[in-house]
Amino acid sequence: MLLLLLWSAGARAEGGQVNTIREAIERFSKCWRPPPASLANPIDITVIVSFNRAGEILGHPRITYESAAATDNDRVQYRIAVMEALQRCTPIPFTDDMAGAVAGHPFAIQFHKPKPPPQPAEKRAWLTPKIP
Repeated sequence: MLLLLLWSAGARAEGGQVNTIREAIERFSKCWRPPPASLANPIDITVIVSFNRAGEILGHPRITYESAAATDNDRVQYRIAVMEALQRCTPIPFTDDMAGAVAGHPFAIQFHKPKPPPQPAEKRAWLTPKIP
């Protein structure tokens, strides 16, 4: 199985074509739109999907991982978001070399929950150690 998050090689393709796994990851990350927090709690989710040479989905995508703490509603909302991301991103315009290398091979695509914005460190003057 090819893991989209681990492997990349080759030069950038011209004209928006996908020539590496890294470029495919970038394409999927641009298509990913997690459901709003008002509809579902953030979760991680992984889908297995294969593509044909034309970059179209081959067979049926399969969800293989969802965060353990996810509720049934969270799972449904995130599954819908994953399928919408796949629809937005496909067909993937693979270069000829990339199409030959990936056609029919399963990809594990991981969609991660949004990371919370970093919180500024709280400064407490009364806890600052004094230098003698």
